[in-house]
Amino acid sequence: MVEKASKKVTTPNYSRIYRDLIVKKFPDKLHGCTVLLSKENLTFFEILRINQLLFGKKNKEQESQEQRYRAYDKQTILRIMRYQNQKKLNDKELALHFKLSRNTIRRWKKVFADYMVKSVCLEK
Repeated sequence: MVEKASKKVTTPNYSRIYRDLIVKKFPDKLHGCTVLLSKENLTFFEILRINQLLFGKKNKEQESQEQRYRAYDKQTILRIMRYQNQKKLNDKELALHFKLSRNTIRRWKKVFADYMVKSVCLEK
């Protein structure tokens, strides 16, 4: 009988990656990033913030190119959906704010509908 290998999803240690990058290439920016890098696990938004602190703003072409390759984990998607509920945004406004497509947001709503109902109930 063949055992199925369990799929354990591992994420890169972004704190360590960025710490090494800052020490080698951006030692002058170490002070501004120490609070974020002190965390064990960084969220998607914290990673974006560190990236912005190191490399600055990107032009539209670079930003749209990078947006194609972004992947969002469940925690980040639920956080984006909670942001929409808190700020009372429609799908179009949320898409503009996070630079996503409206189709992506609609797809997330379908997939994560059960989680959204649970989180709304827990907040009340």
